[in-house]
Amino acid sequence: MDSPVLVPYPSFIQVDRKATTPVYLQVAHQLINAIQRGYLMDGHKLPGSRQLASLLGMHRNTIVASYAELEAQGWIEIQPSRGAFVRNGMRQKPTRLNGGRDLAGYPPQTGFSFKKWNVLDNPFDDAPASLAFDDGLPDPRLSHVGYLSRLLHTNMKRRSNRAKLGYSNPLGSAYYRANLVNFLNLTRGLHIAEKNILITRSLELSVYIVAETLLSPGDCVVVGDLSYFATNMIFQKAGATVLTVPVDEQGLDVDAIRRLCLHRPIRMLYLTPHHHYPTTVTLSARRRVELLELSAAYGFIILEDDYDYDFHYDGSPLLPMASADTGGMVVYVGTFGKSMAPGFRSGFIVAPAPLITEMDKLLGIIDRYGDTLTEAALGEMIADGEIHRYLKKAVNEYKGRRDHLVRLLSDRMGNRVHTIVPTGGLALWTTWSPCYNLMQLRKTCMQRGLYLPRYLLYQSKIHSGIRLGFGSLSLDELTQAVEIMAEATGE
Repeated sequence: MDSPVLVPYPSFIQVDRKATTPVYLQVAHQLINAIQRGYLMDGHKLPGSRQLASLLGMHRNTIVASYAELEAQGWIEIQPSRGAFVRNGMRQKPTRLNGGRDLAGYPPQTGFSFKKWNVLDNPFDDAPASLAFDDGLPDPRLSHVGYLSRLLHTNMKRRSNRAKLGYSNPLGSAYYRANLVNFLNLTRGLHIAEKNILITRSLELSVYIVAETLLSPGDCVVVGDLSYFATNMIFQKAGATVLTVPVDEQGLDVDAIRRLCLHRPIRMLYLTPHHHYPTTVTLSARRRVELLELSAAYGFIILEDDYDYDFHYDGSPLLPMASADTGGMVVYVGTFGKSMAPGFRSGFIVAPAPLITEMDKLLGIIDRYGDTLTEAALGEMIADGEIHRYLKKAVNEYKGRRDHLVRLLSDRMGNRVHTIVPTGGLALWTTWSPCYNLMQLRKTCMQRGLYLPRYLLYQSKIHSGIRLGFGSLSLDELTQAVEIMAEATGE
């Protein structure tokens, strides 16, 4: 048996006196770690309380409290007149101490191998700057936070809702689903019932559930060149092969998709027809019809993303392809409440009932609880018509910001930047002369207080463009941002 004096207790009992955890518990926890990891074997006699207090530079009462905690948890046995002995160590021979500091911290590495998701490397970054562009997010300062907060507070107080705070129906709140179905039927021209919709936490979670349910390794998924990076990552994670087709002023090149179908089986086509990500162009009515016909002929799924559907400024929007689908080939995903703060949004999937049933099984495993209170508040926002009043006000504000940014770019950037004026959405697509190094422009703007995230920049032998979100910046902030960009390009 090791002598208590020979064990280097000070080397593995490291106390942080600024921590919120009491010192006696820190000592007890680190002694437990030493026992669990085999550094103190069964039957080992711990130093007396005075001796250990002297070794650690602590008051004896602290060690007495630590030993009492260890005994209460069953790690040691205190024998009168004999001392304190380890009683839960499983090893008969102690493990060699490695400096001891590993007892005070969490292991820096796993002891096993694991899969690394290289395709899921986070594309988002951040930087301290007074101004920042994004890829088309709404302004949380315009959000209906006060109204929704009152709804949440009201729902929390209702006795009838208390029973709903436990496990919920993964399909989503029945009240919210019923109101969301009515809203989508009214605004999107859909003809769905509650059995055709699945409520999720976000658009990305919706796409993930669709991909996991419908894609197998090796399946081919067609997307636009360019396309939304997050969904591409989800498809690649599912083992799919992502193929790209050109995008012009009328949207996806249907002839290119037809040629692909002639040479290989296509499992899925992903598109954002209302305002293509990132170029913001709208898929023409003719091409929508052609794609539905191609889907029926070749059997590929159309995954239609509802991206930015609520934000239209010039005329009435084209209805979703899902509204014209008669063959059950379109799966429709989107976000309700995108105009509001992120915490008050929810995703949804619209599809034929048998597919919703299968996807519900997966959602029930990965998100069993749902978000009952938020869904109840959103349901009331639809039921009392507040969402329509709010969207009308928000759309007018965002239209003004779009027009302001277009004027600024024309006045300050001139012919150096070509701007596509979108019919809706919260972002502009700008094309730049290849003579500009966009990464260098990003660096120069950052030095002047304007942050351009890397995922906004598209520069290759074919493309030279920047997606500029205007929704989250006020008119004054947009003016300052464009001024910085103009200065960064030498004007």
